[in-house]
Amino acid sequence: MALCPHGAIGLVASGPARGTPAMNTNQAPCHLCADLPCVAACDTGALLPLGLDTVFFGLARIESTCFVHLGPECGACVPACPLSAIRVMESVPQIDPDTCNGCGLCRAACPVFSKAIVIDT
Repeated sequence: MALCPHGAIGLVASGPARGTPAMNTNQAPCHLCADLPCVAACDTGALLPLGLDTVFFGLARIESTCFVHLGPECGACVPACPLSAIRVMESVPQIDPDTCNGCGLCRAACPVFSKAIVIDT
């Protein structure tokens, strides 16, 4: 947890896994660090040294509270996606499910107060 430069790893707050380090990209995004320091630091083998192209946390979903659905233009999520998984089609952002890995960077960039992007895990 301490070696994640972005604080993306926290502790499970409740349930049988309480106190276990985990990632919840709805709370803190994974920045997909090139050298994956979290994997190198994990001495239990719980994190596998996967290539960045195989890392998968879930799938982003854009809610109807997105500014674009309400009228004004926004698009803050588009440049935030490191995988180019969000495209604006007919003025509405669309998630490419074949490209999105659910890292949560689009959600973090969303300016809507309650976040208009949810990562389904």
